[in-house]
Amino acid sequence: VQLQACGGGSVQAGGFLRLSCTASVRPFRNYIMGWFRQAPGKEREVLASITWSGGRSYYADSVKGRFTISRDNAKTTVDLQMNSLEPVDTAIYYCAAAYAAGGGRTESDYVYWGQGTQVTVSS
Repeated sequence: VQLQACGGGSVQAGGFLRLSCTASVRPFRNYIMGWFRQAPGKEREVLASITWSGGRSYYADSVKGRFTISRDNAKTTVDLQMNSLEPVDTAIYYCAAAYAAGGGRTESDYVYWGQGTQVTVSS
């Protein structure tokens, strides 16, 4: 199983980035997909998750209204559109897959992880 994330980079505050993750988990519809991040010296935190149909999504308070998660089941990808970025958003971002039976809102729900992509926001 592989989850390959891309799209990280450096941006100024107020800017935007779009992360994308391609997953080899099958069947893709059996998995809730999520995005996490880990800033230096901090614990990894869940940012957003989405069910296979896209009908239910979850956002952490820290990103609600700025970040949008979406998935393309045909391409087995999950994206994270990040707008109005702030320096506090600087972190390594990870995509992950959780079994559909789980809630997808806690780290322990996730069974497969991508390698991470760096996002740096400068002031």
